[in-house]
Amino acid sequence: MIWILFFILIIYSISIGLLIYGFTKVKKYQKADLKPQTNFTIIVPFRNEAENLPTLLYSFSQLNYPTDLFEVILVDDSSKEKFQVSSFRFQVSVVDNVRVSNSPKKDAITTAMQHVKTNWVITTDADCLVPENWLLTFDNYIQQYNVSMLAGAVTYEYENSFLDHFQQLDLTSLQGATIGSFGLKKAFMCNGANFAYTKSLFEKLNGFDGNNKIASGDDVFLLQKAAGLFPDEVHYLKAEEAIVITKPTENWKALFHQRVRWAAKTGSYESNFGKTLGLIVFFGNLSFVFGFFFFVFGMLAYQILVVFAFFKFAIDFVLLYETNKSLTKTRIKSLFLSSLLYPFFSSSVALYSLFGSYEWKERKFRI
Repeated sequence: MIWILFFILIIYSISIGLLIYGFTKVKKYQKADLKPQTNFTIIVPFRNEAENLPTLLYSFSQLNYPTDLFEVILVDDSSKEKFQVSSFRFQVSVVDNVRVSNSPKKDAITTAMQHVKTNWVITTDADCLVPENWLLTFDNYIQQYNVSMLAGAVTYEYENSFLDHFQQLDLTSLQGATIGSFGLKKAFMCNGANFAYTKSLFEKLNGFDGNNKIASGDDVFLLQKAAGLFPDEVHYLKAEEAIVITKPTENWKALFHQRVRWAAKTGSYESNFGKTLGLIVFFGNLSFVFGFFFFVFGMLAYQILVVFAFFKFAIDFVLLYETNKSLTKTRIKSLFLSSLLYPFFSSSVALYSLFGSYEWKERKFRI
């Protein structure tokens, strides 16, 4: 039993070590102060977001980017009340989502594409805020490199509660794996709250064909299709001025359902690297859970559990520390307690995602 635990730990440590190496291969980008040239359409799918949308639109109005070079399309996915758009210096329109699949968000983006006149689109969520140089940084990178798809970072604006600290640590780990996979040329994950690609690439990939039976995944499935066919044109924008801020969930139930929704996509990945890494991380966390219960029932000496936990948390910490430095200027809080809880939470999410259901935007989805 002990040898099995430490064999899993070795495989896990090697995998996280590779991600750390990949993370260092993606260099930080500073915009070059080039004159803006790229025309963007910002697509925002939403449902019942009357509280958040005005704040998001205000952040668009503060963008350091010519208003004639971007427009906004809000896609209403059957909100209870119609959202009324105020007057802005940039063009903004609201269209109704046309549902044709089991995925509201993919349908929303596909619907918006019918109205897009620019070559570049960039997606974000209604509960987000964008920094003033968001589009300018994307534009400068596009001018300097031959890309058709660019993924960016997302972080939380959170308060001083354990739930928020735990979510920040969880998101940081996902961002670390994302950036690391790009550095290894094995990109398999991104976040649709900060994701840009050309309309022509979207059409070449036939949009979301092949995975529209899965409710979520408007970002990762499109990324994996693009990375498989056009790997040299898919990049990660590791730039502080392009980080989008979003809100953490308000309670543990909402967090659990959100993570189940994210985890449910893993089995349908086109990326073998992504599937393999997902299994390794799952067994790495599950082995700690088993080790803990073996210790509780007197089947494992506490010294063994302490050594296992030390080496697992040490390799995790390196990736978390490096990622956190690129996402925020604040240190990770409640790190020890969150690290102890995380294997139990992550294992529960992964196991539940195999057969359960989840709630999303006041709808229930079967897995």
